[in-house]
Amino acid sequence: MKYLRIKDNRQVKKTEFREIENLTERIVDKTLDRLEQEGIFVFPRHVADSDDLSGTQTILQSLNDSFRSGNVMGFIGYGDERLIIESRFSNDREDYFFQYLLEKVMDFPSIVNLESDADYDSRLFNFLLFLFPYHLQNAMRKGLFKKYIRRRYNDAHVKGTIDVARHIEKNTPFVGNVAYSQREFAYDNELMELVRHTIEFIKSKPYGSSLLFPVKEEVKLVIDATAEYEFYDRQKIMEANKRNSVRHAYFREYSDLQRLCLLILQHQKHRIGLGVRRVYGILFDGAWLWEEYIGSLISGNDKNEERFYHPKNTKGTGAQRLFHGGAGLIFPDFISKEKQPRIIADAKYKPLENIGNKDYLQVLAYMFRFDAKTGYFLYPESFGAGDTEFRMNRGLTYENNVAPREDIRVIKHGLQVPTGTSSYASFTAEMKKSEKAFQKVLIKNS
Repeated sequence: MKYLRIKDNRQVKKTEFREIENLTERIVDKTLDRLEQEGIFVFPRHVADSDDLSGTQTILQSLNDSFRSGNVMGFIGYGDERLIIESRFSNDREDYFFQYLLEKVMDFPSIVNLESDADYDSRLFNFLLFLFPYHLQNAMRKGLFKKYIRRRYNDAHVKGTIDVARHIEKNTPFVGNVAYSQREFAYDNELMELVRHTIEFIKSKPYGSSLLFPVKEEVKLVIDATAEYEFYDRQKIMEANKRNSVRHAYFREYSDLQRLCLLILQHQKHRIGLGVRRVYGILFDGAWLWEEYIGSLISGNDKNEERFYHPKNTKGTGAQRLFHGGAGLIFPDFISKEKQPRIIADAKYKPLENIGNKDYLQVLAYMFRFDAKTGYFLYPESFGAGDTEFRMNRGLTYENNVAPREDIRVIKHGLQVPTGTSSYASFTAEMKKSEKAFQKVLIKNS
């Protein structure tokens, strides 16, 4: 097995990729939309819904003699070649920061010790399993999936189309039954059966019950709806779902769930990707994870104590407009509920030096729109740089009267990510300290 580990937001010499040149050739400069079609599982699934992750973004961008990585983290494979993209805060052995974000944002369980799992294919499979409750819950918010199916009967209550050949085969000599089929609108269809097979597979794992406990109500609904479930039908159900993928836009959550279930159940039969000459893997949008994590830190646990509004373009909630009449759709990351002074905060999963002109223009536009005098960039750091404050200029260089204003400022406020910790437990303890210091500044000013 050939492995290469790189970090997000880094530039790496092309010579480093010699060991995985077949995989590199298939992913370099390809958009996430294209890679999704080829088998990569991207989270959040619909990249066009993310501010920072677009379908036109690439995993690796070719730049002269180097490749540049972006905000994406995860695992990619082709044949016996593997590329692992870690957070830039990982040490030589473990990526505690990435694991911490997944735990905080997506409730990834700590029941599996990812530290001791050196097999990256097994880690990939664990990620797929841990995603199942999240996607099941999202899909089930729209109710059980129902579709038309054709059922075959052999009794005296004929209601559909008579199947002559089957009737002759089963009812000779004639004893009163008739073989027929009927089209029915039913919950017990191949998709719900696929979900049931995935549930039963996860339940067979030592940690299966713990993993499914947060979605026990959804699991019960699926089990009750799939009365025709048979363990030995698993391969047939999988093939039926491969032929009939969910395509309707309204049921896109079920489309995601269907893809995930197939990936999980296919892994049971063979290691992910082995023997399959295509790119496979799972990628997470680091910018989305960071924004959701920051939201959990600054919004408060009690609805009545929330200090910030958090517009979410992935769910289409909290949309704001720049102009009267509906033009200029915007989604600021965070808007303080306190009007005097109003604060705008923008979560940036970028290194400090990469927060530049485009970002300044964006946050200043938000500040101008909402009459805010203070704007924050909230970013992760590992070196304790402290806050960097910028004051808006007034005047013109032509008139030689440029001077800083006292009323408008933009602040880069970092959350210090601990490095050098010996275990995930010690990393978590250090992160708690960093979070308190990070929150203290924002709470004071909001």
